[in-house]
Amino acid sequence: MRRNRLGRTAVRVTELSFGAAGIGNLFTPVTDEQAGQAVAAAWDAGVRYFDTAPHYGLGLSERRLGAALRGRPRDEYTVSTKVGRLLQPAAAGGADDLASGFAVPATHRRVWDFSASGVRRSLEDSLERLGLDRIDIAYLHDPDDHAEQALTEAYPELERLRGEGVLGAIGVGMNQAELPARFLRETDIDAVLLAGRYTLLDQHGLADLLPLAAARGVGVVIGGVFNSGLLAAPRPGATFDYAAAPDDLVARALDLQAVCERYGVPLRAAALRLPFGHAAVSSVLVGIRSATEAEDAAAMLHHPVPDALWAELKERDLLPPDVPTPTRER
Repeated sequence: MRRNRLGRTAVRVTELSFGAAGIGNLFTPVTDEQAGQAVAAAWDAGVRYFDTAPHYGLGLSERRLGAALRGRPRDEYTVSTKVGRLLQPAAAGGADDLASGFAVPATHRRVWDFSASGVRRSLEDSLERLGLDRIDIAYLHDPDDHAEQALTEAYPELERLRGEGVLGAIGVGMNQAELPARFLRETDIDAVLLAGRYTLLDQHGLADLLPLAAARGVGVVIGGVFNSGLLAAPRPGATFDYAAAPDDLVARALDLQAVCERYGVPLRAAALRLPFGHAAVSSVLVGIRSATEAEDAAAMLHHPVPDALWAELKERDLLPPDVPTPTRER
């Protein structure tokens, strides 16, 4: 699998990256064995970039990912985690964490903290859970309501940690395009993880963020290419951004699927390939919770998508005319 340089950094990421929220029991439980099999299948398919966060399963994702990668050559893979939420022990009880989306016991509570000391503690805790001595990429995680502290306290601390060799690159990971664009303008950030805002159904990232990233040499990782499910299997009742998709979006997704089917292309393949039309995009991150999903994602990444398919999507107004589409070489 092709590896791309992440912006101006020395960090390399594979075109397909492993989103590890699923092995942190996102929505439904996954066993330790299933999590290990998912990582192993992704590895066998050539994936060498793995993304996690303390938020995912209250640390379960980090622990499982670290266990699955243990014994593999450290210089052969890239790991990113996130800062902004500290995990603090919670009072004993029978509660679960499903209100936050994870099928795990609520042994800890999340505390927002974008202070310098919070960032350092968060990374120290993540390194312990992962069993690693360094993080390749640290993302500021969802600082929507904490922008000033993230800019003035968390980011400078990440710069210090980068200088100490604790991490290789600094990024911001969000479900919106506007605030990451501000980080691009006001900091020397290395990467952006943009979730759900550059897909077949939503191209908000193209207005400002992606051109700015390209101009400044910042690497972009695109997540949420299936918009949480609608573009994986469009049907009434499917989810878009983790809520029931409105009827007009379901109809649009079904139209996209119909065009893809005429070219013998699964909609998932077109959704995965689209971001690579933009020069700033280094990798596409897919949430994976099983070996089957890992194998399918790799197959979709490599599925040929003819130029004529992109042209027809634009002719039918299913894709805006200014959206750059990938060539067969990219």
